[in-house]
Amino acid sequence: MRQAELSRNTLETQVSVRLDLDGTGKSTLATGIGFLDHMLDQIARHGLIDLEVRASGDLHIDDHHTVEDIGITIGQALSSALGNKAGVRRYGHAYVPLDETLSRVVVDLSGRPGLVFDVNFSRAMIGEFDVDLVREFFQGLVNHAAITVHVDCLRGANAHHQAETVFKAFGRALRMAVEPDSRSSGVPSTKGSL
Repeated sequence: MRQAELSRNTLETQVSVRLDLDGTGKSTLATGIGFLDHMLDQIARHGLIDLEVRASGDLHIDDHHTVEDIGITIGQALSSALGNKAGVRRYGHAYVPLDETLSRVVVDLSGRPGLVFDVNFSRAMIGEFDVDLVREFFQGLVNHAAITVHVDCLRGANAHHQAETVFKAFGRALRMAVEPDSRSSGVPSTKGSL
């Protein structure tokens, strides 16, 4: 039962997340930020994670608090669903192309938060979405999931394609990392814990 349901309520946002790591890629998303819903759907579909996210926040100011808090809450839910991480592969990686764009994401369920983010977006906005918030989302997620993630957009000229390949690659890399390893039931670390 690798599932979790969590809420985060602050004076700025109210976020609820439900996820199932052994799902089929279904998503129910209502964040108030259309582009973010589209990106979260990529994680669910390509990660084969059932994901439900509902959020309301101070969008009259900007999207920052809502995006960051969604990342934080998904990270907390991911950590809870993984438990002690016994029997998982631990590492995952994926390359995802979309037309002219190619991105790579590598995940380690290390128990240590770390984000290396090398994406030079071709423009500052995708519609009304500030591309700086892509990094903020992943920073919140890795900090609260206690995982290490390397994100590299290797080439690309279209900012929408750049963001989409990053989220798709993250979903696929996460899927690989959380996949049960039939050859091991222990924690994949010489330390005995992650």
